[in-house]
Amino acid sequence: MFNKFDVLETIDMIEKEHLDIRTVTMGISLLPCIRATARETAQAVYDRVMQKAEKLVSTANALSREYGIPIVNKRVSVTPVSLITAAFPAQSTLVGNALDRAAAELGIDFLGGYSALVHKGTADYEEAFLNTIPEVLATTGRLCASVNVGSSKSGINVDAVRTMGEIVLRTARLTGDRDGLGCAKLVIFCNAVEDNPFMAGAFHGVGEADTVINVGVSGPGVVQHALKFIPEADLTDAAELIKRTAFKITRAGQLIAREAAKRLGARFGIVDLSLAPTPARGDSVAHILEELGLEVVGCHGTTAALAMLNDAVKKGGVMASSRVGGLSGAFIPVSEDIGMIESASMGKISLDKLEAMTCVCSVGLDMIAIPGDTPATTIAAIIADEAAIGMVNNKTTAVRVIPAPGKKVGDEVSFGGLLGRAPVMPVHTGDAGKFIRRGGLIPAPIHSFKN
Repeated sequence: MFNKFDVLETIDMIEKEHLDIRTVTMGISLLPCIRATARETAQAVYDRVMQKAEKLVSTANALSREYGIPIVNKRVSVTPVSLITAAFPAQSTLVGNALDRAAAELGIDFLGGYSALVHKGTADYEEAFLNTIPEVLATTGRLCASVNVGSSKSGINVDAVRTMGEIVLRTARLTGDRDGLGCAKLVIFCNAVEDNPFMAGAFHGVGEADTVINVGVSGPGVVQHALKFIPEADLTDAAELIKRTAFKITRAGQLIAREAAKRLGARFGIVDLSLAPTPARGDSVAHILEELGLEVVGCHGTTAALAMLNDAVKKGGVMASSRVGGLSGAFIPVSEDIGMIESASMGKISLDKLEAMTCVCSVGLDMIAIPGDTPATTIAAIIADEAAIGMVNNKTTAVRVIPAPGKKVGDEVSFGGLLGRAPVMPVHTGDAGKFIRRGGLIPAPIHSFKN
């Protein structure tokens, strides 16, 4: 059984090492909200979210006070909206606006699920829905969108990849006065999971219960601090220490998840073990890798160090929680990690190195600013490369890039808060347009036929 005394040993971690529960995310099914018209559906969606999540923020705040563990974000994820608005896809923005209004009134930080699943093909209603994404992200404050364009079972929908390259660029231009902020709320996935508590990619899968609580824990600073005590240890001992530290971090998350679910009358879903950094100093995944012995993240050895870190975090977390899910590992978002920001600003880490690192960690190319004049086909090619890594390796990968309007390599974009800031990084200038315009489906690898 878990109780208050289980987290007493983490007090120093909380006070000195940036340990927190990064998010308590309530997943809500919107399937009962489908009505005959878009306006009726939007109203039903608003009413349902308001009713189900009414006490989410107050409950999370009460748990934070009771257990002494900071809970940074209170979030909601919903059934992919493209499924709810299939009969009137061009009016999906009405539902998006209703969700954003509910999030604002409830004090929810972000609401995810303005999403579509098009990994094997794009129906006509989904095509119309995708074209509403730029407008809805430009006109809402808390709504997040995601699109799944591939999977290890189905392959990669290159037609959808091409479309998403164009949509990313349109979203950036519509939010150009804010450095392309809309793109920070848009994720393109391969192998998207149904129980991810982190934004911007969270949505409530159709295989989930009616209402679910998923929790994301975080503690890069805790892991870095622990490694400072064994500066001469070999990597085997370092991995063991990371495992033990991840166990302690996850144990706190398990306690909060169970209590939140019980008090909110929801199912306990999962604990996501991901080490999620922030722009604050002392809360960086990049600095963990440097603590292991790298001079600067991005140098040779970075991928190996990240692979060890990711594996150790998962092994330690699985021992601490009965239900592990989501993405679980180590995030490497450039703008949200002070170590990544510094390395990118010095030119020590490139898009190519970040792509290599995504082969061994959670998610993918995340919160990377690129020149505003980057062609849509180049963005699509970046998405395709990352989706291929996920498809072949049977893992979740994603792309969240920000083509910064009016900005060139060496300039900087700033979003504030957890979204941070980032230098604009170069992309390859070779043209992949003909490849992307071929369209069709990149077939799934042979291992997809194991069943």
